[in-house]
Amino acid sequence: MRKLDTGQDKVTKNDTFIFPRGNKLNGNELIAFIGYNETVLNKRYITNMNYYLGKHAILSENSFKSDNIDNRIVDNKIKPLVDSYNGFFIGIPPTITATDDSVNEEVQTWNNENLIQDQLNEISKQTDIYGRSIAFIYQGEDSKPHLKYSSPSHAFIIYDDTVERRPLAFVRYELEDGETYTEAYGQIQYADKIYKFKGSEISDDTDTNEYAANPYGIVPAVEFYENEERQGIFEQIIYLQDELDHAMSQKANQIAYFDNAYMYMFGINLSEDEDGNPEFNFKKNRLIYSPNIDPSTKPEIGFISKPDADGMQENMIDHLQKSIYENTGIANLRDENFAGNSSGIAMQYKLLSMKDKADSKERKFTQSLKKIYQIVFATLFNDKTKQQAWSNLKFHFTRNLPDDIAALISSAKNAEGLVSHQTQLSLLPFIKDPQAELDQISKEKAEAIKQAQQSMQSVPDYLLEDKPDEKED
Repeated sequence: MRKLDTGQDKVTKNDTFIFPRGNKLNGNELIAFIGYNETVLNKRYITNMNYYLGKHAILSENSFKSDNIDNRIVDNKIKPLVDSYNGFFIGIPPTITATDDSVNEEVQTWNNENLIQDQLNEISKQTDIYGRSIAFIYQGEDSKPHLKYSSPSHAFIIYDDTVERRPLAFVRYELEDGETYTEAYGQIQYADKIYKFKGSEISDDTDTNEYAANPYGIVPAVEFYENEERQGIFEQIIYLQDELDHAMSQKANQIAYFDNAYMYMFGINLSEDEDGNPEFNFKKNRLIYSPNIDPSTKPEIGFISKPDADGMQENMIDHLQKSIYENTGIANLRDENFAGNSSGIAMQYKLLSMKDKADSKERKFTQSLKKIYQIVFATLFNDKTKQQAWSNLKFHFTRNLPDDIAALISSAKNAEGLVSHQTQLSLLPFIKDPQAELDQISKEKAEAIKQAQQSMQSVPDYLLEDKPDEKED
């Protein structure tokens, strides 16, 4: 664990900020954390986002070419890699349900009002790129809790120094153009109180509310992260991406070289001007000319060329592309191995490493989501019992893959009697709210019984009377 120079603030090996429990930061300690985030972590975050956007190192490298052939090609595998994995993990929004009907109704309304599914998609993408993302809750003008997310470039959570590593403070800040981190301004939120700051000057944030009080009773922010190391999914293969860019650029250079190859002309006489010089622009037309080398030799015309390394380059490019996907554990869905119709089991084997990676991420996301709803429930409900209902929420993630609907329905039917009806319905990815579906089924059954009773009342009495037994002859 690294100790910063200003006081009690520390940074762990996975770049998590630590501060003694029960204490609050002074101005210098706050600036130290912001300085570390700006000068150390932000460099990595900016690099990661640039690679996602296709702004790779090769575009800014110095040229060592003596000629004009210097192609800079970016074959960006990182963006489709991130987008494919994010779509696989959360392309189908997770279902979030409560066991209590009244609580569940409030949860679904809150989710819809806050566009929770779309926000989770962006949070997930940020964790893939940066390794972490921050979600925070604030009270809107309607006096209800609302959710927003922030990239870690201008927000971070400080944890206490206990074994539990509980959130101690949440910091959001901004910098104007041309300002240094010592001039940052923003907000610090503790479990009990909210402060604002400008540089190292800290004061009560009465702009938020009259007493600068935190209405939630806990730090209203949660960190979502990809893995315990807080690394983006492609950070360890950036060097492979650089080599792929160089290989593709070199291949383009070679093609351009052959297009611009010098032509030679030996033993052939061109027309000359009055001074005896050939009437021809040799430099513009890239021609090497010698009229008479040896009278006994035959005239010769051709191009100067260097050895062709096309096969070696293709093998290198293919190897780099495969290594990028193998080292991230993410399947290349455009690969020929995914062509044609594969059985469900065969597809699962092809995606096994990707599924294992997503399963690990799901467990971490579930923990973070529970903490989010713990904050939300503190002001969403007035009833103490309902405020604790966050612990009973159920989160169901479904991997985004082509599904055999008939097989899924058959699997759900086979679960009859083994699991609850709500869990049984959650096995079907097209059912977003299993509890609402159960309520609808009950409603339809009650309506069917009511219609049957009404039908019985309209039947004539003589049809309802028992017929006398027929006498035997």
